[in-house]
Amino acid sequence: MKTSRTLVALATTMLAAASLTACSGDATADADGNTIVKVGTLKGQPHLYAPYFYEENAPEGVTFEIVTFDTSPDIKNAVVSGSIDFGVAGVPSAISGASAGQDVVVVAAAADGGSGIIGKEGLEGVESLAGLKVGYPKGSSQEILLRMTLDQAGMDADSDVELVNLPFSDMASALAAGRIDAFSSAELGPSTALQSGAVQVASPYETPVGKVNIGLYTTGALIDEDPELVQDVVDAHIAATEHMADDPADWAAGVVDTFGIDAAVVDTAVTNIWPRWEIDAEYTDQVTALIGQMAGLKQIESEPDVATLIDTTFVDAHASS
Repeated sequence: MKTSRTLVALATTMLAAASLTACSGDATADADGNTIVKVGTLKGQPHLYAPYFYEENAPEGVTFEIVTFDTSPDIKNAVVSGSIDFGVAGVPSAISGASAGQDVVVVAAAADGGSGIIGKEGLEGVESLAGLKVGYPKGSSQEILLRMTLDQAGMDADSDVELVNLPFSDMASALAAGRIDAFSSAELGPSTALQSGAVQVASPYETPVGKVNIGLYTTGALIDEDPELVQDVVDAHIAATEHMADDPADWAAGVVDTFGIDAAVVDTAVTNIWPRWEIDAEYTDQVTALIGQMAGLKQIESEPDVATLIDTTFVDAHASS
């Protein structure tokens, strides 16, 4: 497969010139008449990097523009509003949107993992967190993973540790400064802290939620309007995630080149991320467990139907082709 270096530069140039008119409704086209598909992702996140490999896998007549956001809810809202056509973002945001009655549908997995329960040197095992200050991003999947991991050890997150709500970007620096003793957060926080001498306290993946984290989603309206386009995008997404899994060195180098992040941190992070596209029974069960936990924590008012939230039509069609 071709390297992504030139294509990353192209995607960045296209982003700067991109309008935010969605192709569902009033399709936009480039100078050559290709349909422009706008895909949202997060800035500087290796587990959401797949869209940077879409262009080299684009089918004839389709070109991609990458639009970056600060949070997964921002991506979800842009998908729902029609500002972008697809989003690679956290599954909890799609769950929240569906719970609120928004038109959001997961059409492929994107990456598992990307989380960590990290602490100061000397901590070992979740039990060692008793009585300590533990950072977490409120309302995130990492909060759920922390609570479930503590619960499995017979500990109560609200009484056995002191929870400190912090932004994702502040976790590693707060730990280094001694403001917290440990944290549960998403990459690149865990890898940044590990590079500075912190330790992994416990695995966040040993709960019924497992490693489920990032998905590719769009709207039911676009699925109904142009299923062939959705299939084209899913096929490009599948090729991108398979390339990331097969060539993590190129994936990591692309993240470093695109965002200027320290290579050692990125190299550590990619070992904690598992690119994927398949939606199997285990994945659906993990999303179901995530929905239940979000409802229990009052992060959502009602539990969306998993069969409506997740549409396997396009990954199934790819697998059988």
